[in-house]
Amino acid sequence: MGITDQLVKFRTAEVPEEAAAMTRLSLFDWAACGIAGADAAEFAAFRRAQMIEDGPAHVFGGEALGAAAAALLNGTLSHALDYDDTHFAHIGHPSVAVLPCVMALAETLAIPLTDAIDAATIGVEASILTGVWLGRAHYQIGYHQTATAGAFGATLAAARLLDLDKHQTRHALGLCASMASGVKAQFGTMAKPLNAGLAARTGVEAALWAQAGITAAADGLDGPSGFGPTHHGEAAEIKLPRKDWQISTISHKYHACCHGLHAMLEALAAADIAPDRIAGIRIRTHPRWMSVCNIAAPKTGLEVKFSYAHTAAMTLLSHGTSAISNFSDEVARDPQICALRDRIEVVEDEGLSETQAQVTLTLDSGEVRRLRHDLLAPMSLETRSKKLRIKVSALLGDAREQALWEAVTGSDLDAVTACFAGTNSQV
Repeated sequence: MGITDQLVKFRTAEVPEEAAAMTRLSLFDWAACGIAGADAAEFAAFRRAQMIEDGPAHVFGGEALGAAAAALLNGTLSHALDYDDTHFAHIGHPSVAVLPCVMALAETLAIPLTDAIDAATIGVEASILTGVWLGRAHYQIGYHQTATAGAFGATLAAARLLDLDKHQTRHALGLCASMASGVKAQFGTMAKPLNAGLAARTGVEAALWAQAGITAAADGLDGPSGFGPTHHGEAAEIKLPRKDWQISTISHKYHACCHGLHAMLEALAAADIAPDRIAGIRIRTHPRWMSVCNIAAPKTGLEVKFSYAHTAAMTLLSHGTSAISNFSDEVARDPQICALRDRIEVVEDEGLSETQAQVTLTLDSGEVRRLRHDLLAPMSLETRSKKLRIKVSALLGDAREQALWEAVTGSDLDAVTACFAGTNSQV
């Protein structure tokens, strides 16, 4: 069975309770990133430019637009800080493509939050499966999986919300094949988060057009001239989930820096050692990250986000890494942090996976402690919830975090979108 047939079948799947619970956590995380991202000064003009049509779908900042425009704006703003969740199996950010599409359509159609959560779970899972099917070659050649695989996930989520039949869903995926796009050349520019917004808008439009009767190639995704073969897809084998869903291994960001640093930072969180007792520090990481986030002596707060040594020193000296404000130029120049940073050695280790890191601490007594963490290590929903609530409090403040948490764990979709502008009565 080809991937198109599998996705068409998957749109009506029953969503396990644990998978839906993970989606609610990602909704909490995604909304917080979007609320904070709406304050990004560089996107102010872009945000104003989207205010061209009133509608029922609320956007970060408070206005309400048509579903497609809302999906575009919310997808872009929620990825503006690059602080949203990741899935390493397809090297993409699934929530920023799928959730803006789902929330915009669900609000437009007055769909209950529980049904929106189920649709989003289907969409996120589909984006991951599509990303795995496209494979590493697709990513390595230069395509941005968040935008490409994410668009197909958003489309399938929208098809579920609209209750499209199997023929309409196939057409929607075919239409998406002509619309999905996004290249890694945009990394480091404003167009990277725009890629996420475009994927979310594609999901809304492809599904609505299919519902309206627009037809497309039945094999637009996986046919000989379809999206996969023409975009360096590997056509890797995938299987629809039964008990274990891919969404269960989403990696949320708990530190406001490059995801390549997170395994190391999580390992150091268990150190509990006074910095003045440390005689030596060695960090081992997968070779891929050495050229991505190993700036030895960062000069700016932005560069700190890509520095193993500097963020390690911050952690050991109790400078929090969950708050974006802590990644400042002042922190880059802090003499105490710099002194500890310059004593840290970072080496590559092919024996580690991309989600693993090992830290060796040599103490003044000669004792050696080894700390290790894998971002794919199982984590209970309770632990994940606690870590996300700390992150969101750092982003939004305690009052807004509490209001958002109560909204996403409740049953009222309007309560969630009310938080987009901070208009919830508890804020």
